[in-house]
Amino acid sequence: MPLGTLEVLLVEAKGLKNTDFLAKIDPYVVFTVKTQEKKSNVAKGQGNEAEWNESFLFTVSEDVSELRLKIMDKDTFTADDFVGEATIPLEPLFAEGSLPPTMYNVVNKDRDYHGGIKIGLTFTPEPERNSFRSRDYAAEENYGGWKESSF
Repeated sequence: MPLGTLEVLLVEAKGLKNTDFLAKIDPYVVFTVKTQEKKSNVAKGQGNEAEWNESFLFTVSEDVSELRLKIMDKDTFTADDFVGEATIPLEPLFAEGSLPPTMYNVVNKDRDYHGGIKIGLTFTPEPERNSFRSRDYAAEENYGGWKESSF
């Protein structure tokens, strides 16, 4: 897997299932890449047609193959409700470099359709580290960097 930076653009959600009985949902999104987790702002009062237009940055290291997201409904007096989730494979992104905002299916725990979420993705690879300097002076760096001088 390539190393670099993943930028996630959270655009909007459409047709989310309402988990609140009498009110509109207040959705937010939790993104996960391996052990890194980022949370969007709550789209208060926007219900099942929410807009965010927020960006999030993740460091991509070895063995990263997917972006997971979970949509939750913010509740004031009770625990937040699970609305749905999506898993986005990153292989096409690594090949292309960027994917325009695309609608992905949101499903519940039983894999039933619970709406869609529009996400844009950009991957910036880390520069190669195989330079002349790092290869030829690696042994000196093991001793703390500076060599003692004898005057």
